[in-house]
Amino acid sequence: MTKRDLKSLTIDELTEVILSLGEKKFRARQLYDWMHVKLARSLDDMTNLPKGLRSRLAEEFKMISLEVVDVQVSEIDGTRKFLFGLDDGNVIESVWMKYKDWASVCISSQVGCKMGCRFCASTLDGCVRSLTPGEMLDEVYKIQSEMGIRVSNIVVMGSGEPLDNYDNLVKFIRMITDENGLNISGRHITVSTCGLVPQMYRLADEGFEITLALSLHAPTDEKRRKLMPIANKYSLSEVIPACKYYFEKTGRRITFEYALTAGENDSDTEAEELIALISGLNAHVNLIPVNPIKERSFVRSDAERIQRFKSKLEKNRINVTIRREMGKDIDGACGQLRRKHMEEHVSC
Repeated sequence: MTKRDLKSLTIDELTEVILSLGEKKFRARQLYDWMHVKLARSLDDMTNLPKGLRSRLAEEFKMISLEVVDVQVSEIDGTRKFLFGLDDGNVIESVWMKYKDWASVCISSQVGCKMGCRFCASTLDGCVRSLTPGEMLDEVYKIQSEMGIRVSNIVVMGSGEPLDNYDNLVKFIRMITDENGLNISGRHITVSTCGLVPQMYRLADEGFEITLALSLHAPTDEKRRKLMPIANKYSLSEVIPACKYYFEKTGRRITFEYALTAGENDSDTEAEELIALISGLNAHVNLIPVNPIKERSFVRSDAERIQRFKSKLEKNRINVTIRREMGKDIDGACGQLRRKHMEEHVSC
């Protein structure tokens, strides 16, 4: 029998468990506090819980605790890329980035990815499985414990398509923003999607204050299909209205992620097509110099071309920034460190 993960249970679900064991209700809050505030690594750390209760919980449940398999540290800006081991032997990546007054983490939502975006290393071996809420939470918890600095911003933009793991993602958001836990503001959380339209509408109706980032990467269906297989299922005529709906329901400005790739999507014509596509939307364009991966021939646009593309958008009153590159001297692209680890492990 597969044991349920305590860390994936809400305070209400934990209360049901505690009461079913014949314990008093306040024990659930103590247990939740140990896992989600004190960031305990095991039941043995929970010294104010009776030993008998801890033993019974250990018999019937498990408590996810990620293992640090590898860490890459940027000598340029201190960015850290963590490779975490899961209890089934799989590995995932998470990234810690320190800015002047705050720290941000980028977490994975799946082991691998099945979306097939041509410039992404995460998808090269497909999707093994989705992460549980407890595993996603523990990416944040483990990094905060390792670094000794409170995480203030979370980006669900690592390996995997978050909206392909919808129910677990939503539960993760509810728990990470819970006042009984880390209580991170929804306004400090960004969720990325390649454009799963039905789930975009569902997310808009959840009542969250999070930012939705759409991986756009091309301004027309024809060009987008060459880079992103999902464009064969959902056209821009479906994706853009879903973005508009998200803003109307949440009041949160949409972010369009646009990875600039030399000769693929960075011409003046494509800048003009992008302007035509999103003009009038309450949105922000995040231009990303693409991270090359050895399995693909994509090359990042040069600095002059990136600046020219940006200027064209600005002249047409499009809010746009060039993403600040963090940790560019380490395996920067999503999935690179995991893939490197897998190749080395197989070769041993």
